[in-house]
Amino acid sequence: MALTGGRESMSSSDAPPRSGSRVGGDGGHGGFAVRCAKTADIPALQSLIERSARSLCAVDYTDEQIEGALGTAWAVDTQLIEDATYFVIERHEGGAAEIVACGGWSHRGTLFGGDAATVREARRLDPTTESARVRAFFIAPEHARRGLGSLLLERCEHEAAAAGFGSCELVATLTGVRLYAARGYVAREPIEHPLPAGGTIRFVPMVKQLSG
Repeated sequence: MALTGGRESMSSSDAPPRSGSRVGGDGGHGGFAVRCAKTADIPALQSLIERSARSLCAVDYTDEQIEGALGTAWAVDTQLIEDATYFVIERHEGGAAEIVACGGWSHRGTLFGGDAATVREARRLDPTTESARVRAFFIAPEHARRGLGSLLLERCEHEAAAAGFGSCELVATLTGVRLYAARGYVAREPIEHPLPAGGTIRFVPMVKQLSG
């Protein structure tokens, strides 16, 4: 699942940073750094996902839809961490580091969902005929609209292209559609995803052709 604040500004970087590199300041109150996610990050990631969804998605979904999607459609996918294709952005201040954003890409078939999702496809994609997946973007509410989602997206697209993929595909929340459209993703027909306790939640599949 690709979730970010829909009005987030885009990063001005032309090339994505390497893992562990500083990526910008925060008004004089510390900087941000990107690195690969680790298994030890899972509790912090799950907490971030819940805070992000409950705050940023509240304008587009009901409380029941948000709670229904958490834990299945919106949750940690440990396969991404194992594949080293999932990233976090940390905010560093006073010697402490806090994860404030996460997101990744995948060379596997699963489009969205955490470990408990009922539909998963671990097979490796063929980069000559299939699109890389952009997966599980979540931003801390207090750091939304600062370009962090765009920064992660640049990193994911760069790595997918380096792996031979000519396009990226994602399934966006209604909240995230505007950001992805601004970054060149084209929306397809919305889908109604069934929730475990009944009802559905609307998502928007999107695709982008990668240049060069």
